Amino acid sequence: MIINRILIEHVDVVALADGPRLRRDCSIAVDGSTIVGVGEVPAQFVATERVDGQGCLAMPGFFNAHCHAPMTLERGLAEDLPFDRWLNEKIWVAESALTEEDVYWGAALAACEMIRAGIVGFADHYFWMDQVARLVEESGLKALLAWCFFGTGREHEVGHIDFETTRGFAQRWNHAAGGRIRTAIGPHSPYMCPPAVLRAAAAAAQALGIPVHLHLAESAGQVQTSRAKHGVSPVAHVAANGILDGPTIAAHCIAVDDDDVALLARPQVTVAHTPKTYLKLAMGVTPLARLQAAGVRIALGTDGPASNSDLNLLEVMRLTGLLQKAAAHDAAAMPVDRLLRMATADGAAALGFATSGQLVAGAAADLLLLDLSGPHWWPQHDLLAGVVYAAHPGDVRDVLVDGRWLMRDRQLLTLDEKKIRDEAQRRALRMVVAPQNQVRTYAS
Repeated sequence: MIINRILIEHVDVVALADGPRLRRDCSIAVDGSTIVGVGEVPAQFVATERVDGQGCLAMPGFFNAHCHAPMTLERGLAEDLPFDRWLNEKIWVAESALTEEDVYWGAALAACEMIRAGIVGFADHYFWMDQVARLVEESGLKALLAWCFFGTGREHEVGHIDFETTRGFAQRWNHAAGGRIRTAIGPHSPYMCPPAVLRAAAAAAQALGIPVHLHLAESAGQVQTSRAKHGVSPVAHVAANGILDGPTIAAHCIAVDDDDVALLARPQVTVAHTPKTYLKLAMGVTPLARLQAAGVRIALGTDGPASNSDLNLLEVMRLTGLLQKAAAHDAAAMPVDRLLRMATADGAAALGFATSGQLVAGAAADLLLLDLSGPHWWPQHDLLAGVVYAAHPGDVRDVLVDGRWLMRDRQLLTLDEKKIRDEAQRRALRMVVAPQNQVRTYAS
């Protein structure tokens, strides 16, 4: 087996180890899937490939902590609608025509977009997840994959599957693709899943040693319904059913009180924050300042392209910073280094990739090179602020995952982008005009 040894030379580096540190004109040595040197290259290291990084900024790849990748097929389908109408009248209607093979092509389109935006790993929560796992295996990306289920009867599940199907998927694919795939148990939410299903999800996750990934406390209406039905908030309800006893990605957590925040501060819980969806669907915004003050772990996600239109963590970082500054009336709120960590190291940790998210010796070789030649990078007073508040996906020149190039000089190397675009377009149009049946109804 030939081990590739890459030497990136004359590059500026954001290490994000013990806080972001900008290092100028550095070298990065990669041996196989691991970084073996930043700045100081080991004396015995002999490169098989040299990369000129002059005029570029190297930084850890982004980790998308919550998305529904195959929903690229519904991008632009349900605009200018409130959440309940968006879901009931458009999204779940279209998804009633979803096929297993559709999921593969929707995820493939998402993978093209994410690689181009510098995303090296994503936490996906959707249906027919064997197809997403297949795509991850082929693309070279990393992922935490959860098969979404509702638990209200097989006739209401996409594909008419049962809970054991989702559990079997999680067991079968965990640590597959050379360790690039991790799995989670994926109950949809406390407003869709009965308490017994939440308890079964928590027990399965504990038995398999994997996380739970679900939607939680998305609106005041959900809180009111939960208190009327269960006597407690959605956060307290899932906690009482064991969900927060182990590693958990809790997406959104918009409508939370101080008691909820205390529960979310448990050591293995991460709140996935997806602000573009909140803005677009007028849902309100997660109170990040209160969560941070209580020690809650926070990572950033895009959510699905049906609700936020794209898969761009650069924009998510920007929106997070701007919204929190405005909400606090404090320009110092949510500093640049915090945003960078939430999009990289904190997301990587939530997905189970503990050695990703930093550029230091011993870390996984998951990195990207940003081209700094665009006028929006100049003058270069603060490159870290430039990443958060000025960079665009078009600046991403190269993407490396586990020491393998997924994109070089803006050319995708593992995916046939044109074929994927064409197939996704054909399938998306078929979903819209196909006969519809099996439509769920959301009620907060």
